[in-house]
Order: sequence, then structure tokens, then C-alpha cells
Amino acid sequence: MEIRKSFNKWNFGRKTIVIPLQKIGKSILRIITALAIIFGVLICGYWIWQPGSNAPLPVYTDNAIWLGHGWLGDDVWFRSNNRDTTLFRDENKCQVLLQRLHDNGIATVYPHLCPAQLNGRIAPCDNEQVERFLDVAAQHGVKVIPWIGGVFGESARPADKKWRSNFVSSVDELLKKHPRLAGVQVNIEPMPSENNDFLLLLDELRTVTSGRILSVAAYPPPTRWHPVSDVHWDLSYIRQVACHCDQLAVMMYDTAIPLEKIYIDLVKRWTKELSETVQSTECRLILGIPAYEDADVGYHHPKVENITSAMKGISSAKPERAINGIAIYCEWEMNERKWKEWQRYARREKTNE
Repeated sequence: MEIRKSFNKWNFGRKTIVIPLQKIGKSILRIITALAIIFGVLICGYWIWQPGSNAPLPVYTDNAIWLGHGWLGDDVWFRSNNRDTTLFRDENKCQVLLQRLHDNGIATVYPHLCPAQLNGRIAPCDNEQVERFLDVAAQHGVKVIPWIGGVFGESARPADKKWRSNFVSSVDELLKKHPRLAGVQVNIEPMPSENNDFLLLLDELRTVTSGRILSVAAYPPPTRWHPVSDVHWDLSYIRQVACHCDQLAVMMYDTAIPLEKIYIDLVKRWTKELSETVQSTECRLILGIPAYEDADVGYHHPKVENITSAMKGISSAKPERAINGIAIYCEWEMNERKWKEWQRYARREKTNE
């Protein structure tokens, strides 16, 4: 009898345990079902969402491209990097390059002359090659603006008065020695927003670039997708920089975004923000787009950030004349497929050639 009573209590107790477990199981199932529905809706929404546009862009007269160091670099660079001078220091090689760029509506090239030396002087060039390159560029109506600068805090120290003085004086020497150069482009990476020393450097460069283009390789506005303050400039600072130079080439890549449509939408937003910010200044706005394929670096996904996705974002912003050109980074990563992607969106002015 005692055993029976104990069994009933245990049996009753067991039922009180089983019933709550059944309820919990049903609750978990409901939660899983709800999450599956939400996830499915998000996937469908992403699939339907079309933030970009396939419409060709207006004809821009300031399209540009970044070039490698070999086109202007000195002998020391070739030796230290084990590179072949004949791939660059040849008139036919220059002709092939600049003819192709001209045929694709590229009006400006930014040949690499970085990093600056530790004392502040810009990287040395081969003077004979610079003149050879300028001869061919002139034949095709292409402006040449060397890309100078370095790594912030190392080869580029704008807070150091002596460094700035050497940097500016070496730019002055370069432009006097090669008066056909259209100007210089300053690229310091990274460069924190609100850095007043950088503005001071630009003002000092103004004194030796009169009548030339003082260009800046600039950073895009902040985004929650890539919260790295050293490579994003507040819109107010972008406007400040625009007031201290003639041209902004904004690098709209290296966002670490893993989904293409989100990147397209971000480029669309950036295009609108930058256009509104710079339009009241005398600075010309160039939008930099990615053509490189640095996979597995974390900050860049080639299947997300590429010519097509960037151009779709710019096109959907309907920039019209609010921007002055598109700059491709970089020439040494271009191939036939990428040039076709470029041609799909970039239109050339009709000529009588």
C-alpha cells in the first residue's frame, strides 16, 4: 500500500514535469518558425531590392585612373623592387597605355610617387622618363598629376614643420623641373578626420602649385558598416579640405561590406552626400571606384566592391553635373573584362577623331 501511494505521487509528479516540457517545446517551435519567417522575408526583400541603376552616367571630362610607380620611378625603385625598366621606359609602352586610356575617356592619370622619404622629400623620379611620358600624354590630351604622400605618422608627418617644409620644397622642385605636369595629388593613409595639420600642409602646397591642380585622395563619410574613424571623414571636414584644394578624388572602397547591394546603396548615399557637400565650393569632385582584387584582406571583398557595383550606386544617385569625373583604382588591375564593365557606364564626348 505504501509502495502504491509512492508510485502515484511519483506518477503525478512526473506528469507535472512533462506538461511544462511540452509547453516549452511548443514555444521553442513557435520561436524557430517566427525566426524562419523573418529570415525568409529578409532574404526575399534583399532579392527584390534593387538599389542600383544600370543607366549610363553623363559624359564627364575629368575621368581619371591611378597608375603604378614604374611609369615615373627612378632606378633605385626598380632595383629595390626587382622590376624591369623596359616594361615602362619605352615610348611604345607609353603609347599603348595612354592610347587605351584616351579611348576609354580617361583624361587624367595619377602616377605613383610614394612614399615620401623620411625627411619629407617626395619619392625621386627618373627625369628623362617623366619627359618621355609627358610627351606621349600630350599627344593624347591626358593630364599627368603625380600621386604623392605616404603612411601617416611614418613617411608622412604633417604635424612636423621640418617634414612639411621638405615635402613642399621637393614638390616645388618637381613642378619647376617638369612644368608640363598638371599638378600633384596628396594621399596620406590613414588620415584622421579633423586633422588641422593636413589643412596646413595643403595651404603650404598652395604656395608652390599656383596655376596647377592641387588634388587630394580623400576619404568618404562615416558609415556604420565600417566604423574605422581613421579612414572616414566627417562631411564638415570634407568641406574644409575641399576649400583648401582644387580637386577631391574620394576613395569609395575598402568598406569591409560583405553584401553587394548594401555596398551599392552606400555608394549611392555617399554620392549624394558628397555632391551636396562640395557643390558650394570651387573644388572639383571625382569619385574613386575599385577595380582591384585584394581578396582575404578583410576590408575589401572583390565580388562586392568592383567597377559594376560602384557605377550602379553612382548612377542611381543621378548625380548629373554634381560630380566632375570617376577615378579607377587602379590601372595595373584592369583587364578586358573590367574595361567592358567601365564602358557600360562611362560615356565619352563625341569627337571628330
